[in-house]
Formats: sequence, C-alpha cells, structure tokens
Amino acid sequence: MKTDHIELYVPDREEAAGWYGRVLGFEIMENHRAWAVPGGPLMITNDGGDTMIALFEGPAQGAEPARGLRRLAFRVGGHAFVEFIASSGHWRTPPLGPDDIGDHEKAISVYFTDPYGTPLEVTTYEPQVAREGLGRNLS
Repeated sequence: MKTDHIELYVPDREEAAGWYGRVLGFEIMENHRAWAVPGGPLMITNDGGDTMIALFEGPAQGAEPARGLRRLAFRVGGHAFVEFIASSGHWRTPPLGPDDIGDHEKAISVYFTDPYGTPLEVTTYEPQVAREGLGRNLS
C-alpha cells in the first residue's frame, strides 16, 4: 500500500496549482480535469501521478492552528535541496534562509508555508551534500 493523494483546501484551485507548479514542480493532471467541477478536486502531481495533491476550493489553513494535517513534506536529493533554497527568492520574500532550516544530523529540512498557510517541508537525506552546497555547517 502507498499514498495516493493528499487533500488541501485553497481559495482558488487554478491559482494554487500554478504556485505548486512554479515552486515544487507540480502539474495539473489533465486526465483527471473532469473531477474539477464545483465541489470536486483539481488533481496535481510532480511524479507522473504516483502521488497526487487534490486541491479543493474552500477556506485555506491561513493562520489557524493546524488541525488534522500538521505538515506536507517532500523529499529531494542534496543538490536539489541546495537549488531549492537558492531559488526561493523567485517565489518568496524574503528568500528561505538559516532560520527556516533544521539540521537533524541524518537529514536537513527547510520549513515554510504555501500562500494559503499550509505548512510545508522539503527534506534531504544527503545532509553532507546540502551542508557543503550551502557553504556552512548547519549543526
């Protein structure tokens, strides 16, 4: 058994799909577009459909305390982690920096939210590559 999809509420599904595309490489699954009728999900994926996010229109997480979903985390290689941090200035002001990064010895993660307040994380299990690429010891 493996994860099929995760459901998120966003005020505008197309706008959210665009953000997830620009920042995390997701694409709308056109073969599931018919589901995106009022009340239905707009399905997006960044791995060919093996795992999806179902975007439903509704109130966003915003600043409300997390209920149910604590955080949505993605895994990347060490070099991709460094590239992600470096590119964050294109979609976030200020860009991701040291205060957003947690060094967990065997993994390094960066924590942020989407524009709707959903807590997100990008993690690498290649911490030495990330440390070297970021040019400092995060421990």
